[in-house]
Amino acid sequence: MTKQMIFTSIGWLGVVLCTVGYLLLSTKVIKAESRSFQLLNIIGGLCLVSIAVDNNDMPTAIANLPWMFIGVYGLGRRLSTRGATRTD
Repeated sequence: MTKQMIFTSIGWLGVVLCTVGYLLLSTKVIKAESRSFQLLNIIGGLCLVSIAVDNNDMPTAIANLPWMFIGVYGLGRRLSTRGATRTD
């Protein structure tokens, strides 16, 4: 498998993860505060950033960085909240 095939696969994985997260949120299967939703966004965003950087597509990479870091922030808030009810 070539480097380009690997990065393309990573990019498609990112698309699938972000889309599945949004689908599950929109159909109320998961909540925005859930660990599952945040992890789908973090990992999906990271995959999309990696393919964008590999393709030297900086606008797309920069657009996906906040998406990923918002997920990190949301997950951090969720994990720091002690005694909260489980949402996923």
